[in-house]
Amino acid sequence: MTITHPPAVPAATAIPLPLDAPDHERVLVSRGRRSGLTIIVAVHSTALGQALGGARLWTYDHWTDALADALRLSQAMTLKNAAAGLARGGGKAVVHLPPGTEPDDALRRAAMLDLGDAVEALGGSYMTAEDVGTSAELMAVVAERTAHVCGLPPEQGGSGEPADATAAGVHAGLLATLEHVTGSRDVAGRHLVIAGLGQVGGRLARRLAAEGARLTVTDVADARRELADELGADWVDPSAAHLVEADVFLPCGLGGVLTAEVVGDLSVRAVVGAANNQLAERAVADLLRDRGIAWAPDFVVNAGGVVHLDLAATPGAGADERDDRIAGIGGTIARVLAEADASGETTLAAAERLAQERLRVAAR
Repeated sequence: MTITHPPAVPAATAIPLPLDAPDHERVLVSRGRRSGLTIIVAVHSTALGQALGGARLWTYDHWTDALADALRLSQAMTLKNAAAGLARGGGKAVVHLPPGTEPDDALRRAAMLDLGDAVEALGGSYMTAEDVGTSAELMAVVAERTAHVCGLPPEQGGSGEPADATAAGVHAGLLATLEHVTGSRDVAGRHLVIAGLGQVGGRLARRLAAEGARLTVTDVADARRELADELGADWVDPSAAHLVEADVFLPCGLGGVLTAEVVGDLSVRAVVGAANNQLAERAVADLLRDRGIAWAPDFVVNAGGVVHLDLAATPGAGADERDDRIAGIGGTIARVLAEADASGETTLAAAERLAQERLRVAAR
């Protein structure tokens, strides 16, 4: 294992811990005996079934930032899984990389073995999968220590990376949102800004370019400018992506991008993206409504991946059912947008109400 100092790894910094005690069923914080890294597994709810959510390997300024992120992400997974109609609760795992730590293969493997031990210690209340900084191959390492993991490589009998499914769900949500704000689902000629060209954002960019959309794209990794050149898309600095006048802004990187300042600068009709926890704070949903910008709630739009993982672990579920369920994300977004317009509430409130209805039924 080696620890080096890489160039400018973006860190999720200054994530505030909640002032009130979290409403999670269980939060496990442990020090990996092999990796020495802090591993956090947050199980928010098992009301609908075993909690399902990915495992993130990421750089944070402090381990408490990683804890705060795990608490937020696991809570969002409860809403995501409920809104998607899954018999799954919400959970998330975060492995904290201190600033300046560049993991080599040995450290990654050690971290995943430690993660497997942490998941196993929860006795089956949580099933993990790949997320930011991890992969199907790394989930195979986790599987050496626990059976409560999904999304393994296909050659090992798993369902593989869920990025295709996540991108398909975001695409379905985008079409529904376009129809809501323009009256048409056709993306040809529409100007779309994609911020983040990773596993999901890159797939979306390719698909939307093939469908005739005009794209402006960006990413914190300058090497992804090659994809922009390949697709004939305009490239913009990440700090200026939200300033581009367009039809739709698609945040597909890390969360917290929609701050009050950013929303005040937006020149789009809608925001539809794959990133988790896009709102820097709840009040931003009100600002989006007040500005007349239709926001497709992230925990509904990006649920394609968990739908894929859930059905892959369900005996008898086939590809047609999976595709139909993922396409149904568009219908859910259409319902959320229509109900928010009718009631005058935010799309966040409308989407949360949909998820909470399922949770209340389960509680009864």
